[in-house]
Amino acid sequence: MGGRSLVSQFLNLSTVCPRFTSFGASNKLQRRLRMINENHLQVVGGVSSQRCCCSVSSPEPTVSDSSPTSIKKRIVSGVQPTGSIHLGNYLGAIKNWVSLQDKYETLFFIVDLHAITLPYDVQQLSKATRDTAALYLACGVDTSKASVFVQSHVRAHVELMWLLSSATPIGWLNRMIQFKEKSRKAGDENVGVALLTYPVLMASDILLYQSDLVPVGEDQKQHLELTRELAERINHLYGGRKWKKLGGRGGSIFKVPEPLIPPAGARVMSLTDGLSKMSKSATSDQSRINLLDSKDAIANKIKRCKTDSFPGLEFDNANRPECNNLLSIYHIITNRTKEEVAQECQDMNWGTFKVVLTDALIEHLNPIQARYQEIISDPGYLDQVLAEGAGKASDIADKTLSNVYQAMGFLKR
Repeated sequence: MGGRSLVSQFLNLSTVCPRFTSFGASNKLQRRLRMINENHLQVVGGVSSQRCCCSVSSPEPTVSDSSPTSIKKRIVSGVQPTGSIHLGNYLGAIKNWVSLQDKYETLFFIVDLHAITLPYDVQQLSKATRDTAALYLACGVDTSKASVFVQSHVRAHVELMWLLSSATPIGWLNRMIQFKEKSRKAGDENVGVALLTYPVLMASDILLYQSDLVPVGEDQKQHLELTRELAERINHLYGGRKWKKLGGRGGSIFKVPEPLIPPAGARVMSLTDGLSKMSKSATSDQSRINLLDSKDAIANKIKRCKTDSFPGLEFDNANRPECNNLLSIYHIITNRTKEEVAQECQDMNWGTFKVVLTDALIEHLNPIQARYQEIISDPGYLDQVLAEGAGKASDIADKTLSNVYQAMGFLKR
């Protein structure tokens, strides 16, 4: 879920995040993905990667939000606290969260447990976690509408992962593309077991909260499918009458979540290669715009970014990936329609457009950077936000975990 995102790399989890990573789909999975596309997904209005654990118009709640009896659908997503949050994470996930929080019950978390599946800077993990949380808020996540917390602050994530691991076929994990690629590059002796099993933790991140929907990029749906398959497997093995005989309510233990596909811009590409996703793991910082980049850094990166020699500018030409990427970025950050941007830029040369894009990026990111500085300079406020978010999340997660322990036959605590 490019970069490492969840739920994020969650996810997308990163880029969620939220980092959802594809695995080789069987015929069964391919049929199900077609079913999801054809029957469940509507076109979502508006827009990883950090892994995300954990972000086309979104399906509307079945009951009006203004109704006293309204029950909002629940969404979870997150981004890894490794490296700097970049434009791909923001446009592909976090910016979309801001609109989702008005329609859904939302939980957005920093997936720090996913950050240790590969070598990382121990001295920087805590700081990066706080920085990521501050950027969530600076980008517009409203704590009166959404719960913001750190993954490791809700211990149920790890407990549920262990329980789910007992029912996860090793073959499902061996098919994961990211594990194959990373282990091949680093060698088996240099790859920890966590890289193989992190998809189970990602499933735990989602299933703990009985999530209805999970924001994922178009290329990340197969990773969510593993979570769906695992939810159905647990429901079959331990739910229904088996659970009821143990004193439970019976029925399904887990809700089977659906993917929520963000709009155009979910895949922001590298500034140095229009065919590769913008990623924190890319060697060159020149390949990405970080949300906290200075004005000079943004100008320099746009000035030096890869372009082509075709006349004029246009969307959706397969021979011009860099052109499509830069126009898409401009289209999203200016909140103009694709048609308006196409008309404005069709006769521009690259020199003119790069100045226009640079000015638009600086104007868009400046208030985010100013708000970030305010938040990060008040550690007490940020600590309070994260503690309250973890408390709300734990209330939901502990109920799910208690049900799983009961359904699996454990002695009550």
